[in-house]
Amino acid sequence: MTTDLNLVAVFIAVAEARSFRGAADRLGVTRSAVSQAIRRMEDRLGVALVQRTTRSVSLTEAGMRLHERVAPAVAEVEQAIDGARDRDAQPTGQLRLAVSSIAERFIRGPLLAEFTHANPGVQVDVTVTDEEFDIVAEGYDAGVRLGEVIEQDMIAVPVSGDQRQLVVAAPAYLERFGVPSHPRELSQHCCIGWRPAPHVAPYRWEFADAGREFNVAVEPRITTNDMWVMVRTACAGGGLTFGMEETFRPYIERGELVPVLEEYCPFFPGFFLYFPDRRNLPPKLRSLIDHVRYRPGGKNQKSPAGHARRR
Repeated sequence: MTTDLNLVAVFIAVAEARSFRGAADRLGVTRSAVSQAIRRMEDRLGVALVQRTTRSVSLTEAGMRLHERVAPAVAEVEQAIDGARDRDAQPTGQLRLAVSSIAERFIRGPLLAEFTHANPGVQVDVTVTDEEFDIVAEGYDAGVRLGEVIEQDMIAVPVSGDQRQLVVAAPAYLERFGVPSHPRELSQHCCIGWRPAPHVAPYRWEFADAGREFNVAVEPRITTNDMWVMVRTACAGGGLTFGMEETFRPYIERGELVPVLEEYCPFFPGFFLYFPDRRNLPPKLRSLIDHVRYRPGGKNQKSPAGHARRR
């Protein structure tokens, strides 16, 4: 026989209140509903549990035995549920994140350090990767990528402002080989390119002219999947390279790199923290969302879709 725990809860309320009306008030239901529930429970068990008079309600011997057995068990279950609720109210546990290697603001250090200090119960596990995969299937809580490559069924929260890509080179390189005036001249220069993985064609450099987008398939003298190899080689005078302005900014400010072709480098939506569309987010993820919101008071939004992969 299947046990209806709702009926058990009504029975316990009646046993402790010694009144149908008192039990009804405790449970937030009508007196009639309580009476019907007790009757259904007695019919199922085939034994009387409650003795009713016009003035009082008392338990039968069978009712007293049942109450002695079930009341402690139900109280223990309620305590366990309350304990689980209390633990979930505080951010705890491991938070697994898949982060693009060019999400500079997110992975450079301060943001994550401040988050862990504010949430000592959370252990953050960051995998830096440029591979495209299903974060849910791979067991990640969230990811950080450029908005235009995030699946539309995800919720996305901005963690940066608009971004753009720049072509940069060391001053010594430009003095020796000249400054290109248009992206089509890149074929005449030494270029340092990026590829996502071995045996994959180098990334095509993306530009815009008078609102018209186009890309250039440079033929790099040096190709790598590591942005820092690109930066260090460019600083050493190895050639022109292409990447996020945010990544190059410290080197530009120190004069180690110089941007060129800026008029052909448009801005586009930046990086987003993205995660599955769930009704109840884990506290650890909810805390991270609140921590990284780029615009105060901003709302979650569906990620913009795009066919190109910017880098």
